[in-house]
Amino acid sequence: MHVQELLALFRKNGYKATTQRLAIYNFIISRKDHPSADQIYQALKNGYPTISLGTVYKTLDLLERLGIIQKLGFNEGSIRFDPDMELHINMVCSKCGKISDYKTENVKKLWSAIISDMGIKPKGQRIDIYYECNDCK
Repeated sequence: MHVQELLALFRKNGYKATTQRLAIYNFIISRKDHPSADQIYQALKNGYPTISLGTVYKTLDLLERLGIIQKLGFNEGSIRFDPDMELHINMVCSKCGKISDYKTENVKKLWSAIISDMGIKPKGQRIDIYYECNDCK
């Protein structure tokens, strides 16, 4: 989503497009590693000295409600944020916690077959595969 589209979405839903919200959005969409709120805060606090961790959490909640990002909660209580809303598999290293996306046409075909068999129209999906990444083997 381009910034102009984001601004229009904010306006349409009655939200202000603050500099901090835009910085959080730009940071998260530029990442492939599914950052946590604290990682986002740590990365932005020097460039935006008035930003707070609370602002980061509130903005992430807003972006999730608007359907721009997905919140990924894990068993150990950590929460990460995924800017990729297209169908994919989250590959999660069970040792270091690294998350990467796996996309292939086969996943789309299998997903289509599953929801067709179920006779439903899902509002979302999340597929996680836990493994040990090459760095942790």
